[in-house]
Amino acid sequence: MKIVVLKFGGTSVGSIDRIKNVAKIVISYLKKRYKVVVVSSAMSGETNRLVKLTKKISKNFPPSEYDTVLATGEQVACSLIAGRLNEQGHLARSWQSWQIPIFTIGNYSHSRIVKINKKNILNFLRKGGIPVVTGFQGINFENRITTTGRGGSDASAIMFAKFLKAEKCIIYTDVDGIYTTDPRIVPKAKKIQKISYEEMLEMASLGAKVMQPHSIQDARLNRIDIEVKSTFKNLKGSLITKKRNISNKNIIRGVSFTKNDAKITLIGVKDRPGVAAKIFEPLFRNSINVDMVVQNISSSKKETDLTFTIQSDDLSKTEKLLKKNKKVQFNNIIIDKKVSKVSIVGVGMITTPGVTFRMFNALAKKNINILVISTSEIKISVLVDRKNLKKAVDVLHKEFKLDY
Repeated sequence: MKIVVLKFGGTSVGSIDRIKNVAKIVISYLKKRYKVVVVSSAMSGETNRLVKLTKKISKNFPPSEYDTVLATGEQVACSLIAGRLNEQGHLARSWQSWQIPIFTIGNYSHSRIVKINKKNILNFLRKGGIPVVTGFQGINFENRITTTGRGGSDASAIMFAKFLKAEKCIIYTDVDGIYTTDPRIVPKAKKIQKISYEEMLEMASLGAKVMQPHSIQDARLNRIDIEVKSTFKNLKGSLITKKRNISNKNIIRGVSFTKNDAKITLIGVKDRPGVAAKIFEPLFRNSINVDMVVQNISSSKKETDLTFTIQSDDLSKTEKLLKKNKKVQFNNIIIDKKVSKVSIVGVGMITTPGVTFRMFNALAKKNINILVISTSEIKISVLVDRKNLKKAVDVLHKEFKLDY
């Protein structure tokens, strides 16, 4: 069977008219003699609405029930898509994660798909059916519904492509591809025709909103090419693929940024072996992701100042955990909520000297102060004052000739 997996995001199914448009796209692949598996997100705004309901009920809403509530959004969208396809004369039905089933491991709200029972889906495809599957969710070993985090429908689509050995996996969204940076910040941003898994993974984890980082990692591990296309424009999209499939002269492929960072500095931490682990253990236990970390040792070597960044949404919980932590002594805690991370990404920097200098020099010329630095083989990230975010992105986009 020639199978294609089509995933539609929340904006793609955000209204009845848009769901009718989704049905047209699905039917266009049937005309090309593909067997189509549809994976859908909830209608745009629905997940946020459901989250608000849980908060109105309880400040400590049970995690298992939280996932059960959120999973209903995809159920509605899938039923509407299937209903439209049937109305157009095609055999279609919605499938919830537990009906397939899709098996997951990990904590509620942060689960990962490990297995999909493909038998029933394949049988339905052979009959000429179109399965419309709820993205973003599965079931765990206790038979409870789990979710895979915001943007998790991408992971659902990629794992279906893996287990069904699909020829294509196409992510339909409200943008027509992956850009060198956000066009709303830099109007001269260019669409990237092809990008490597590694570069896309870095860009997504550093703020690019096109896809969930876990999803790209799943695609990379399973060598599944992903095409990102617009639901609303009939244009060629961007392909996420292996490095060897890409010919590109640019050292840097894109500039990513985040707006939801907070910087925490612990002043006068008593410096002894294992102190960093003791600081971060409670954060790990509470699923709080720590990003950039800098440690400064005092001249006496008895105390250290430790700076790290987290998402702003986790700030209140993090502050409480740090103050409650009796295993660590420090003199003061300083919090800065008005910071942003700006990153350059590109496999070309591995073999090209001077990239770090060019980045820092370009920022210095615009009087942009660097607060924290983090690097890997294919990215350099800096933390800056949020008021300088747009200026920093713009100057780096020009410095590495991404405008052209």
